[in-house]
Amino acid sequence: MKSGWWGGAAVAAILCFASASALADSVKLGLNYPKTGPYAVQGLDQLQAAGLAIEEINRSGGILGHKVELVLTDSQSNAAVSVENATRLIEKDKVKMIFGGAASSVAIAVGKVASDRKVPFFGTLTYSTETTGIEGRKFAFRECYDSYAGAKALGDFLQRFKGKRFFFVTSRYTWGYTTERSIRRVSGALDLAQHGRVYTPFPKAAENDFVDAIAAAKAANPDVLVLVLFGSDMVHAVRQAHRQGLKGKMQIIVPNLTLGMAEGAGPEAMEGIVGAIPWTAQIPRFTGSAAGQRFVEEFAKRYRRLPDTSGASAYTILHEYKAAVERARSFDGMAVVSALEGREYRWLKDQQQWRSWDHQSVQTVYAVRARSAGEVRKSRFQQEYFEVIGAIRGEKAFISREEWDALRQAAGKPADLD
Repeated sequence: MKSGWWGGAAVAAILCFASASALADSVKLGLNYPKTGPYAVQGLDQLQAAGLAIEEINRSGGILGHKVELVLTDSQSNAAVSVENATRLIEKDKVKMIFGGAASSVAIAVGKVASDRKVPFFGTLTYSTETTGIEGRKFAFRECYDSYAGAKALGDFLQRFKGKRFFFVTSRYTWGYTTERSIRRVSGALDLAQHGRVYTPFPKAAENDFVDAIAAAKAANPDVLVLVLFGSDMVHAVRQAHRQGLKGKMQIIVPNLTLGMAEGAGPEAMEGIVGAIPWTAQIPRFTGSAAGQRFVEEFAKRYRRLPDTSGASAYTILHEYKAAVERARSFDGMAVVSALEGREYRWLKDQQQWRSWDHQSVQTVYAVRARSAGEVRKSRFQQEYFEVIGAIRGEKAFISREEWDALRQAAGKPADLD
């Protein structure tokens, strides 16, 4: 990540919300986001969008008349660091809610800390099926989709390769495992002997790890290469695939895409890559969301770039927390959880719902393909990377209650969130 991205008046304006201790009668919320580490680009997007949301909320009178103060911690995409952060946010800073993160290991770890202390936690980017599955907890919510829903969105595209050979390059942690498993399930590529795989380390993979992984994929010569990688890890792998000449030989799929990842890889390397996404800056136009279009325009005006899915989630979470507190007429954690369960909402896309029994935000999921390099370069800020090639409604994308119950039972977890 370029260090210059953290300078300038725009970021300084955001940080003023984090030092709002001079505000009388304020309420503190904690943003545990990846300022550093492999998912730092996604973290910056969360910070910027959160700044917009806090500004809007405070301009409208805050939450129950309390101005909002944002307390920042760097998750580093490291679960152990995030446990320390969450504990400090709750016990020292006395935050009423925590949100953020871009790694499922972080979301699972923080969800446990927050639930033990009865403080609501919202994951922004956490795609492992385990987050609201076997690791689901009473005070933890996920605003984005999960790996299985993303794989379902890619189902029609994957059917084109039925009977073809797949090869997986997978990040070695919970998100990687469950995402690979979801793609294998939907595509039918279940036989590991026929459809091979290599792992890459997380969170401290080096450039050579991706050079070697892509070389292994090249030697396997599959019809489909699935890069189960995220953030800068995905960027390194896609660049290597381009350099080693894989782009013209096989279809490349990145199950969970973001704008920041596409930008990091570049338009030539990204061209033709297919993946799933819960939101892009084009989705508000696609769904006719006036609020979504306003968010995009305000973000673009403020930061001279388009918002990404990570920022959209952070922005939505803050407004949803405000709505839940005001519905409950209390900052009490249990009252807020009860006010969220089953709640339907519509902010930056079409309708979503906080499912009561697993706290998953059920929503439409999109399959996208990266546009040609020429199209990207002609687009706004040279950032409109994706074209929508498919969509699946939330009720068809996410696991059912019966499936969830079976997973929880197999893992020895209670049938209800604890």
